[in-house]
Amino acid sequence: MANNLDPQVLSKAQAWLDGNYDEATKQEVRMLIENNPNELVESFYKDLEFGTGGLRGIMGVGTNRMNIYTVGAATQGLANYLKLNFAGEQIKVAISHDSRNNSRMFAERVADIFASNGFTVYLFDALRPTPELSFAIRQLGCQSGVMVTASHNPKEYNGYKAYWNDGSQVTSPHDVNIIKEVGKVTMEQVLTGKNPENIHILGEEFDKIYLQAIKELSLSPESVAKYNDMKIVYTPLHGAGVKLVPQSLRNYGFNNIICVEEQMVLDGNFPTVASPNPEERKTMAMAIERAEKEGADFAMATDPDADRLGVALRTGKGDYVLLNGNQTLVLLMSYQLTRWAELGKITGKEFVVKTIVTSMMPDAVAEHFGVKCYNCLTGFKYIAKIIREQEGKTKYIGGGEESFGYLPGDFVRDKDGVAAITLVAEAAAWARDTMGITLYEWLQQLYVKYGFFREGLVNVVRKGKDGAAEIQQMMVDYRANPPKSLLGSEVVKILDYKTLEEIDTRTGERKPIEGIEDKSNVLQWLTEDGTKVSVRPSGTEPKIKFYFGVKAPLASVEEFDSTLKALDQKIEGIKKELEL
Repeated sequence: MANNLDPQVLSKAQAWLDGNYDEATKQEVRMLIENNPNELVESFYKDLEFGTGGLRGIMGVGTNRMNIYTVGAATQGLANYLKLNFAGEQIKVAISHDSRNNSRMFAERVADIFASNGFTVYLFDALRPTPELSFAIRQLGCQSGVMVTASHNPKEYNGYKAYWNDGSQVTSPHDVNIIKEVGKVTMEQVLTGKNPENIHILGEEFDKIYLQAIKELSLSPESVAKYNDMKIVYTPLHGAGVKLVPQSLRNYGFNNIICVEEQMVLDGNFPTVASPNPEERKTMAMAIERAEKEGADFAMATDPDADRLGVALRTGKGDYVLLNGNQTLVLLMSYQLTRWAELGKITGKEFVVKTIVTSMMPDAVAEHFGVKCYNCLTGFKYIAKIIREQEGKTKYIGGGEESFGYLPGDFVRDKDGVAAITLVAEAAAWARDTMGITLYEWLQQLYVKYGFFREGLVNVVRKGKDGAAEIQQMMVDYRANPPKSLLGSEVVKILDYKTLEEIDTRTGERKPIEGIEDKSNVLQWLTEDGTKVSVRPSGTEPKIKFYFGVKAPLASVEEFDSTLKALDQKIEGIKKELEL
């Protein structure tokens, strides 16, 4: 069997058999060589790379898998890079992890390697949300940090998010340069077992500092005081929001928090869901059922590392609608901007941020309030980059992306599910107090005010080596032969973020895309009727994503259902036209 394998794959596998690896790992490699050549190829055909979310992969043996050796090499490479960038300084790092299988083991390995390199290490005593790790880096003056998580991926996955000294995930050129350093590392060079006294444990006292920062984001304490018994259904989906989300809600004054007990159990197998992704209604099913039983206005969830949030709102008919990430973003941003304006806090020097594949509705909302709205590449690290660049010049209010992430306030530099869920609850109390309506009714009113923006998403999954090649070929073909029209509306503009060119299809004129410096393999087609379609290979998963944005005027809330149906039919028509 081994004779038929790719020589490069066999060579890399042999290096593990000959190297300083534990016997159980070597036995697993031998088993793959003899019995599972396809899995051997998937495990060794490449090295794990940093994408938009850092290092992420299926757990197992091999260079393309998450294990103590790939985690070790990544950590030593990061340590070497930190020594180059912060020469002469006492380097400090913070480390946290989620509830996934092996997460604590990986986190302790990271801590050991950093300590052995002479760094001061702050390791949380147990799992904590990603946003608290970002907060800790800033609060403790660290140069870097690591979050062990695969976010909302299936249970087979784990990952490793590397952070820089501003509390954001690493951006260019650091991400590329770290990979170069990682590539130089041999197993013999990974330092372990030294300076355990360098590791300092963070516990509940630090949680209080983070929760206090979130409390200071509060904009409507009077409304919360009136409706502090509002029924709030919450689930952490077996993950890191388990303690801090209920604590943050109580910190604001809410006292009727109904947790989905079966999902409060920390378990990396996520036994009650097929996938721990709050973007999917079936993942939210238990929370929605509990909300129906309790008559709650909404049900909310965080993913395993508590950076993303899912929100299901009760409609006037009594059923529950799971908001997409764009809708959650619009609600939170509209709430913040409305209250900032009412409190006299908008001076003309404030800004919000969203990503290029997110709805165009936040642009309209920001324009209404006279607030600048920046657009950036996909990945929260690019939102953090804009915040960093604007520090000391203008004031950040909030920002987010369509993939269920929002960040209110700038003391964290990544998606913050803890703060976002707390503000959703406060916004609900405020809407009930000041307008006598639910959040869902307010969302409908916002569509009347700004236009009905509707979004859709298709994930085309192509796994493994062949799948990666197929995805790249799809992008080549789209660049060579872009659609001339979408559902009868002419494509008038193409934005190519790989070349950073904006192309006028009518005149052929090409000009640089404004406000974007970093390149990314993303295409956008804009039509005459205001439709936007974005095509983007995922940086962390084996899929290519198609994002759809359509819009129409909404004369009144009474026309909501019919307009929604028409817009959804339009999205389906475009999907069919693109053969998705």
